[in-house]
Amino acid sequence: MDETEDDDEEVWLQLRPVEPLPSQCCGSGCSPCVFDLYTRDLARWEAARASKDRSLLRGKLSQSCPSELSPETFLAFRISAIDKLTEDTYHVRFALPGNSQLGLWPGQHLILRGMVDGLEIQRAYTPISPASAEGYFEVLIKCYQTGLMSRYVESWRAGDTAFWRGPFGGFCYKPNQYGELLMLAAGTGLAPMVPILHSITDNADDETFVTLVGCFKTFEGIYLKAFLQEQARFWNIRTFFVLSQVNSLEQLPWSYREKTRFGRLGQDLIEELVGSCRRKPFALVCGSAEFTKDMARGLLRAGLAEDSYFLF
Repeated sequence: MDETEDDDEEVWLQLRPVEPLPSQCCGSGCSPCVFDLYTRDLARWEAARASKDRSLLRGKLSQSCPSELSPETFLAFRISAIDKLTEDTYHVRFALPGNSQLGLWPGQHLILRGMVDGLEIQRAYTPISPASAEGYFEVLIKCYQTGLMSRYVESWRAGDTAFWRGPFGGFCYKPNQYGELLMLAAGTGLAPMVPILHSITDNADDETFVTLVGCFKTFEGIYLKAFLQEQARFWNIRTFFVLSQVNSLEQLPWSYREKTRFGRLGQDLIEELVGSCRRKPFALVCGSAEFTKDMARGLLRAGLAEDSYFLF
């Protein structure tokens, strides 16, 4: 196989639909299920690859204004604002008609469709805006140097249109459902935790305790600092941070020094966090596949049962 064929194979693999995680199925028998859509998209990808015709991956983009979310049909949403949080991460706001709401449960996600060189890519993102937000929704998107979706997102400007379908996701938060939530998030894995936090602190009757642990490389790389600081002022919310590329408290503002650890979120710290929970914890985990696997193993070793945590 020559170099051109190698490059072509790599492009095809990037275009392959991503198989949903079991946790992304709500289990309620909805139709179409996220796995039904994956099977359909995979069949289209396999047919296109077999015939070496990428044009078969092109889909029609509806130009209609959104009226109601659909798990199967992509709807158009206008980008009203883009804020670059770090060198590779964007905070994007999309407009909704009038004072309408998106209609997601806190923690559910949407599928974004991107078009790059006439080819279609799909990726999942969780809105970080409150479930009660009217007239808009917001997402946090990290871009990667070689990512096709990243090329698409980095081309966005205010006023552009993007296409979403959903909702998806098997975790639907309900007030006072758990005594305490232990949130373990790495990088943009913070996203599903944000609307859940909003839901708890916006509801005076919700007395759920929350311990949130955010894992980032550096202090500068922590997302949504102002929001997390504001949340930590509530009587039932605690925030901690684990920084993998920082090793001195003197590099941090005083307000972060008592709640920051260095290195990785390892077994000792997981057990310490579980033990410090004020009520029996239910853990929520979101991050890379490796992070999620490590956290699940660590939580089990710390004494949590398999039905006492959820992996986004």
